Amino acid sequence: MIQFLLKRVIGLLFVVLGVTFITFIMGYFAPGDPIRDLMGDKFNYDIWLRLRHEYGFDLPWYQQYFNYLANLLHFNLGTSFHFQNRAVWDILKEGVPISIELVFWGFLLQLVLGIPLGILSALKSNTWIDTVNMGVMLVIYALPAFVLAVFAQIFILSLNKATGVQWPVSQWGMPWQYTWTDIQYKLVPILIFGAAGFAYYARLARTTMLEVLRQDYIRTARSKGLSEPVVAYRHALRNALIPLVTVIGLSLGLLITGSFFIESIFNIPGIAQITLNSIYQRDYPVIQATTVLIAVGVVFGNLLSDILYTLVDPRIKVT
Repeated sequence: MIQFLLKRVIGLLFVVLGVTFITFIMGYFAPGDPIRDLMGDKFNYDIWLRLRHEYGFDLPWYQQYFNYLANLLHFNLGTSFHFQNRAVWDILKEGVPISIELVFWGFLLQLVLGIPLGILSALKSNTWIDTVNMGVMLVIYALPAFVLAVFAQIFILSLNKATGVQWPVSQWGMPWQYTWTDIQYKLVPILIFGAAGFAYYARLARTTMLEVLRQDYIRTARSKGLSEPVVAYRHALRNALIPLVTVIGLSLGLLITGSFFIESIFNIPGIAQITLNSIYQRDYPVIQATTVLIAVGVVFGNLLSDILYTLVDPRIKVT
């Protein structure tokens, strides 16, 4: 296990290294001069030269990249171009906890609702339960997250107008606090984020479970007189979870990007808002930092997926 993890970590480190190089080169060759934009109308050539030296822009590109890697090794994400002398992590730490909270509860909702509903539909295939479940899942799956978010906001505004209740349609509340006021801010975005994914997991769980239930060893288990719950949950479920483990592992790193629409529409001050503002401001260190964080999330998801394989199916050997 240790040797396997070491090989995977080394390989994935090269992936992160490649991402850092690509994001750095894109920022290096991007049009415009961030120092010139920073100075605005108060341009002064001497100050411009001094700032370029302070940010290291007068060095060759490879030296700038090596300095960037050295800073990353010391967990230093650099200094913002737009906000002078302000560390990038100091900017990100305001939005990262909010995005993690949204992703955590939304992803948990996707798994807790999606997988059991998919398994239920597989066990009740071709019945009205299966038809209703998959019909609803198909409608939700077909609607993009931003459409669901806009419909939810319209519904809340109409409900507020009809009842006089002032349920909020934007912002987030205090991170990881759950007073009634905080719950009012967080409930709808979490539900929308969960709805955007749990229909996919439900459909995938149904498909994989049905495929496993048609296997010969399942028919053998039934012929031995085993009860249907034992056949379904002891023999079929573990094998049906293998494709789900793959998707879950790969989805972990992409959840932050999936929350961008939700955060933007509900005006949630998370990492999406920070990233979009940095793009408008050409704040390349912040853009590079968010890209690297997402890449690390994808890498971690792949590694976690490989580890979960061995837990779900003992036949898969870690070598």
